[in-house]
Amino acid sequence: MEKYKNFIRCIEKWGKKASLADCRGVIIQNEKCFIQPLRYKNKMYIEGTPTEIGINDSGYYLLIGPPNLKMDRIGKKGCIRDGEKKYHVDRWEKIYAGEDVFYIWAVLKEYTDGCYPVYEHFR
Repeated sequence: MEKYKNFIRCIEKWGKKASLADCRGVIIQNEKCFIQPLRYKNKMYIEGTPTEIGINDSGYYLLIGPPNLKMDRIGKKGCIRDGEKKYHVDRWEKIYAGEDVFYIWAVLKEYTDGCYPVYEHFR
């Protein structure tokens, strides 16, 4: 992991604190991550408005986080909080560089109205 220190330093320096919680709201981990609106570059628009740089998809976000994120511990009905925003995890994966986990990415859907939505777009 020593060789990936610069990438992890970037997340620590410019990332925003996010909290991972299980379905009961118990905080499992606080960690800095990058969370940005997800924009599509192809013609497979789910819902949203096309823009010059891609689709501005209402409610979907991309998370890039450090390799130590405990995504497997939040479960299917857990959530991620980023300040005032709350997200459900639609899909996540570990990205490897050789044998080491380099970072974790996830597609998030903004939480709506107290009920857990089911999204099958990325499965």
